[in-house]
Amino acid sequence: MESGAEKGSYFTQLLRKLFHLGSGELLARVFGVAVVILLGHTYGVVIVGVYALAQGIAQYQQPVIDFGLRHVGARLMARFPGSASEIVHRVQRRRLGMAAAVLPFVLLYAAFARLPIDMKVFLFVFAAISGMYALSLDWAAWGREQLRLVGLAKAIVPGCVLICLLIATRTQHLLVWLIVGNLVGYILQTIVFWVWWRRHQKEIGEQKQGVAAVVEALHWERTSIMGLAWLGNYAFATVDMLMLGVMSTPEQLGLYSASYRILTQVLMTYYLLTTVLYPQLAKQPVAERLRMLRPQIFLGLIASGAFLSALVAVFRRPLLSILFGRAFVAASPLLLVLVCAIPLDFVVTYLNSAYIAWSMERKVLACTAIAAVSNIVLNSIWIPRYGALAAAVNTVISYAIYAVGLAIAGRTAKELARTKVDTAEV
Repeated sequence: MESGAEKGSYFTQLLRKLFHLGSGELLARVFGVAVVILLGHTYGVVIVGVYALAQGIAQYQQPVIDFGLRHVGARLMARFPGSASEIVHRVQRRRLGMAAAVLPFVLLYAAFARLPIDMKVFLFVFAAISGMYALSLDWAAWGREQLRLVGLAKAIVPGCVLICLLIATRTQHLLVWLIVGNLVGYILQTIVFWVWWRRHQKEIGEQKQGVAAVVEALHWERTSIMGLAWLGNYAFATVDMLMLGVMSTPEQLGLYSASYRILTQVLMTYYLLTTVLYPQLAKQPVAERLRMLRPQIFLGLIASGAFLSALVAVFRRPLLSILFGRAFVAASPLLLVLVCAIPLDFVVTYLNSAYIAWSMERKVLACTAIAAVSNIVLNSIWIPRYGALAAAVNTVISYAIYAVGLAIAGRTAKELARTKVDTAEV
């Protein structure tokens, strides 16, 4: 049994780590939202939609570039700090290869987007530059629990984009300046992480502890399961935006992106918490995992999510009007539907983080595949007729399917963990 002092110490450390990550993450969110607010008030719905689509493609590349290596690499950095140099060498080599492989698909998507030619060029160039994410060592810093560094580094790219957008308001070359801001941001972010890594490398020396376990964990067959699981999770979360880009109008895309962006800002603190918990979950023995799957935890998550849903639903119109402009009030029905996903997202994100930390990638893969396929099929049927409203409704339905799948997988995992604990006690 844990004493009150031990529990207090644990929560104090957790809050400290949450603050370290959250301070930078909050700054990044402020910069990101400021960019969209300025675009919405100055340039209108279409530009917001195109920029959101470019960001969506850029973010979609991340799980492809990582393909499981971000989470596996961070897990290895937490478990085998003496093999940090070997882990970084192997992970980065694979990430760079994946970044090169994804570029033709980015070009293909840009070609099929329902946009004018200048916006298609912007879409491709902006997303291609974002492929420089492959050079980043944020995953290594995350695994070493350098949360302040990880958080602050996230603010670099949106900060540079915001500065260049402010410059662009005085010129006639908006899309060019957005590209410049993205490029400068990724260059600076890469430099920051590599400077940290050189210093960290000197501190740990050239140890070779656990190299065999590292090599085994990074085998393609093992990391590909993680990669597919996380890619499926990302596809589930972002496929609506990509499908609207080729199946609907830029106006519908802009309205949906505004409502979805409010949703993600509301969930920011919760995402920070699950990110902070991941390295600790990765170290947990089987007995401690049972405590993380207690029903009281999920009831608390659902109640918290429901409270936030009601709050956003009540203030959805002034939120959209103040943040993006009066033209975006038309997105209020979309936001009303999307907030229904918040309680489900609380459960899904928590279980996703825990399962992946516990090396349960296959169960996550099965659940994400079912949820992502259901979302794609429903969008294919209804987006051509109902546009962004269909995407919003389908998102909530797919979240429900996802949560049920993870709950079933959790029951199986809990029974297996209990069996292992009983066997160990005997």
